[in-house]
Amino acid sequence: MYDVVLLTLGSERDAPGAGCGSGEACCGGAVTAAAKDREERCETPRVPVLACADALTARGARVETVTARSDAEIDEVLARLDGPARPDGLTWPDPDSKTRLVAAVAGDAQLRAVLRRLVRRYAPPPSRRPADLAGNRTVPDLPPIGVLPLDPARSTTHRDLAAQLGLPRDPAGVAAAVLDGTPRRLDLLRNDGGSVTLDGALLGAAGEDGRPLHWRGRVEVDDAVLSNGDDPLLACVIGNAGGYARLDEVTLLADPDPTDGLVEVAVAVPVVTRSRLGRRRVRLEVRRARGRAASVLPRDDAALPYLDDGVQAELTRKRSWWTEPGAWAVWTA
Repeated sequence: MYDVVLLTLGSERDAPGAGCGSGEACCGGAVTAAAKDREERCETPRVPVLACADALTARGARVETVTARSDAEIDEVLARLDGPARPDGLTWPDPDSKTRLVAAVAGDAQLRAVLRRLVRRYAPPPSRRPADLAGNRTVPDLPPIGVLPLDPARSTTHRDLAAQLGLPRDPAGVAAAVLDGTPRRLDLLRNDGGSVTLDGALLGAAGEDGRPLHWRGRVEVDDAVLSNGDDPLLACVIGNAGGYARLDEVTLLADPDPTDGLVEVAVAVPVVTRSRLGRRRVRLEVRRARGRAASVLPRDDAALPYLDDGVQAELTRKRSWWTEPGAWAVWTA
């Protein structure tokens, strides 16, 4: 039977507004009464985690729950997935591991945090690229992850990646998938900033009234240029899955598929036209392209806000994304 590690992230730094640690490191900072209360809550496993552990134990699995508060502590858990020593000295995942990992996450941002550490652990330096690594990849097949969503509402409001993929959300269903299911391999987006994207990134800003603001930038997908930097843009989506497929009532991504080995990119451009009576009208033109890689170069002086798997950030320089076909996997029933 399997050893199963139920990993919970003790810091919500990658999930703004998701509860404990919103806007700050969970259980960090001065030890105030409120901070102490947060720490006690963080140390207590959430109900879905306990229920999943019980379901796994009932099936004979040896279960350990771990709360990781730093990248180093996440790495300690991931080290259990390492394979035997290789002649080239590279750290490599064990394809026959009897240890299975379940990530209990409050949203895609926390799942991304785990995947980011997996990539950092197993991606070989370019100077030591092994012969057994696929030519279209920079990482080996990463170990499958069981996903235990801690926020059921995200299956019906903002559809997180687990909802998009149709993964089980109840603890018993997750346990069954991890012990009896099969790995479903998915594409991964890496970027030159050292991070990864599972679902997608939405670039653009909004005013105080919530309306999108114009910005300019050069957007390329392989050899296709969606914007040369002169067009006013309302939004740009770098899509692996469909979380950012729509902006209000506008369809940006036509057919996002996290298993096709391609990234889908769209830009929304306001186009001014005039009627026969000379009345000024504005329509939204959506330009799309698919390819292996994409890049965005902001042309305005101000930093460009964006969301990447729900994490807020700002872009001040060129950023490139490329797809790693089938690089990671989830356990499915």
